Amino acid sequence: MKLLRLLPLSVALGAAFAAPARAQSLLELYDSARGYDAAWQSAKAQYDANLFRAEQAKAGILPSANLGAGVNRTSADNTVPPVDRTFTTQTATLSASQPLYRPANFATWEQGKRQVELAQAQLTAASQDLIIRVSQAYFDVLAAQDTLTFVQMQKTAVAEQLASAKRNFEVGTSTITDTREAQARYDLVIAQEIAAENDLRVKRLALDSLVGKTDVKPNPLAMPLNVPPPQPADVNAWVQQDEASSPSIQQARTALEIAQLETEKAKAGHKPTLDLIASYNVTRNPNGNLQVGSATRVNSATIGVAFNMPLFAGFSIQNRIRETLSLEEKAQADLEATRRTVAQAVRTAFFGLVSGQGQVKALEAAEASSQSALDANRLGYQVGVRINIDVLNSQSQLYQTKRDLAQARYNVLLGQLKLRQANGTLTPEDLTRLNALLVK
Repeated sequence: MKLLRLLPLSVALGAAFAAPARAQSLLELYDSARGYDAAWQSAKAQYDANLFRAEQAKAGILPSANLGAGVNRTSADNTVPPVDRTFTTQTATLSASQPLYRPANFATWEQGKRQVELAQAQLTAASQDLIIRVSQAYFDVLAAQDTLTFVQMQKTAVAEQLASAKRNFEVGTSTITDTREAQARYDLVIAQEIAAENDLRVKRLALDSLVGKTDVKPNPLAMPLNVPPPQPADVNAWVQQDEASSPSIQQARTALEIAQLETEKAKAGHKPTLDLIASYNVTRNPNGNLQVGSATRVNSATIGVAFNMPLFAGFSIQNRIRETLSLEEKAQADLEATRRTVAQAVRTAFFGLVSGQGQVKALEAAEASSQSALDANRLGYQVGVRINIDVLNSQSQLYQTKRDLAQARYNVLLGQLKLRQANGTLTPEDLTRLNALLVK
């Protein structure tokens, strides 16, 4: 009876383990990669470190306080007047200061704010890079699966053609050449199948290692696939967007602002500083001191301002200013170079996407033409107006076109993401839009 009670549970567990693994969407795998990918984790840790480093810059404008204490044992032997005493001195001092006018400290504080902006831009760039890497690995697996499928379909078709050539040779309606040509093509397809299987295995391992899962099964594309053209359709509009959104331009612009503030810090070397200072001191002699034989205690408090005016530092300040001005000029040139590089990358990605969509349409037409050509050659072979090699070539052309078309579709989808990465507008929401094109 106990065995019978356990039977339904064992059957359920067996069914669960025997069920095929659920296919995963692009957005699901991206979320997994955020928690596993070492490059992303490194970028996130660097971002956190940059935030804490920026907070350190605020210390220069905030008050500081210190507490000091000490105990001394003094032995004195004086001849005039004759005194021979040993006594203890206990001291404690609490001091505090508040910067009132320190231009260099305030410039450092402003630099800290810019460091936060720089860290945010760097993390955004890392996030966009992760989106591209996950998408590339995802579509690489799908493309490798399609390649293997088409190679296996071609192998089946060539095997049928080989069997037909052998039958025709046996009945004397064709030569041994047809059989040998079909056999050679079949052997070639077998080699292609082995290579395709290995390529798929490698692509799956790359995706698994990126997302931290095993045996990942990406959702295939839903057919028919309708990918809208880039909007806006004007490449200059995409280039104009990058000025405000590109992480690369933001980093270069922030680096220029930090360099300008560094010049302000250098110029502050000629300016005075003013601090508010205060202290409270307690001095005790439990058994007296050299002048007094009984216990003493002195409490003292001071408050005031400290003014400092630099007069001459051996021309170090002047040379420091010249150095920072040169670095500021370099940062300006780097910003302009980054703008040009990003603009070129946006144009390249835009025209690559437009070209890719045109290529998809052309390959769709080529697929239909190749299928018609194969059908015509098969019919011609049956009636004796075409030879075996014509059919084999038509088969190769058809399945090569199918592979090229599948790859072109994936390139277009990835090209949309790369265009948004180039102008800095790529976000995880773009993966949500791609998920709508996948089989649910």
